[in-house]
This record gives sequence, C-alpha cells and structure tokens, in this order.
Amino acid sequence: MIEGGFETVKLKEIALTGARLAILSALVCGLVFPVVITGIAQIAMPYQANGQIVYVNGKPIGSAIIAQSFTSPLFFHPRNNSASGVDPDITLNSAYSQVSRINVSTHIPVASLKAIISSNVMWTYWIAGTPYVSVLKLNMVLMEKYPQIYSAFVS
Repeated sequence: MIEGGFETVKLKEIALTGARLAILSALVCGLVFPVVITGIAQIAMPYQANGQIVYVNGKPIGSAIIAQSFTSPLFFHPRNNSASGVDPDITLNSAYSQVSRINVSTHIPVASLKAIISSNVMWTYWIAGTPYVSVLKLNMVLMEKYPQIYSAFVS
C-alpha cells in the first residue's frame, strides 16, 4: 500500500494552483494594471500624469506639484523640514520670513516682494483653512517681473 499517495497528489495540486495564482497575480497587479492605468492617465490627463511640468520659453523649469531645490539667495526656498522634502508650497509666514534675504540679495523693494506674496496666496479649502503660496509660482513671478536680475536663470 502506498503511504499518503492520495494526500500527496492533492497537496501537489494545491501547491501548483497556488503558484499559478501567485504568478498570475504578480503579472496582473505588477504589470498589466500599471500599464493600463498609465495609458488611461496619459490619454485623459497628460499634464497631470507627467508631473505637471512648468515651462518658460519652451524650457522645463520645474513641477507644479514637486518642490525644486532653490538654493540661490535670490529665490524663495521651499521648506526644508517637511517629511518628504517634496512639498512645493510654503506657509505665508515662511514666505514673508524670506523677504529680507531676497531684498538684500536683489535690492527688490520689500513692499514689492510682499505684494508678490500677497497676490499669490492660495487656500487649503477655498477661503477657509491655512493660506499658502507656491514657491515655484513666486519664483516665476520674480523672474518675469525682474528679468534684469534673473536673466541668468531665464535664458
């Protein structure tokens, strides 16, 4: 008499079925699904799917949703203490705290820098919530309004 013959065959079938299911799941979840979703996103909303790249004079200068590492004292800087380091926005207090540094570096009047900040305020929930500004947007306004100061960065 064969010891455990029926049970051994049944266990092998279960193991093979499990292995097939694992491979199929890996292919569907790891390959097919991402390719399909990426294709739909590229067709339905290509600007968002490609990282919301912002262009100046046909040249990509950054992303509207990912922080850029502005290090020159001529520019507004993103916050360096956010958990991921990719937050493109800063609080109004953070923006206003950088005005004196930019003023010293560029000689742009403090009132003009504060006006740029004030005219680019966004809100978390329409008019409620925490007001904030986009670092990229502020720096783009600086480059646009003061091309003589920022000519090295615009060309």
